[in-house]
Amino acid sequence: EILDAARDILAREGHEGLSMRKVARRIEYSPTAIYLHFKDRDDLVFSVCEQLMDGLAKELQQVADRHADPLVALENVLRRYVEFGLKHPRHYHATFGIPHDAEEGARSRAPETLAMPAFEFLTRLVGQCVKQKRLAKVDVRAASSALWAGVHGVTSLLIVMPAFDWGDPGKVVDELVTTLVNGLGVRP
Repeated sequence: EILDAARDILAREGHEGLSMRKVARRIEYSPTAIYLHFKDRDDLVFSVCEQLMDGLAKELQQVADRHADPLVALENVLRRYVEFGLKHPRHYHATFGIPHDAEEGARSRAPETLAMPAFEFLTRLVGQCVKQKRLAKVDVRAASSALWAGVHGVTSLLIVMPAFDWGDPGKVVDELVTTLVNGLGVRP
């Protein structure tokens, strides 16, 4: 109940609008009861975002499973990443757009938390492309980081600059994905 209420408030009002008191009012608990489950608001936000990013990792796997060619899977996974972020803009901002203190930053980089499963999935997919000679021999970790940085950049910009004249945002995303993947030395 707590996570559902927090997820809803986060989606409607963003990180700034989420408070333990609002969550408590929504589910008719006392704020003190919520503190029995979550250390503070940041802990609650982290848990909501962690659930969402787990959903992202599962969706990326489903997209990849639909394609026998790992290169086609990679391109579709990158596009789906952007779609996912645009579908959940406030959660995406709470996950990637808010500075974290040292403790929170270390927690968010743990292999099993937040976006790390999705990133590790991307790394495995790039590795498959290299192994099957669908991409040039590249540093898989660096290439995966570059791909993520690119799609994260366009996702963030599309979220924070909706009034910019993007033309067709889908075409912008397609062009970016094509450029990024081709930059890694696609092989027939």
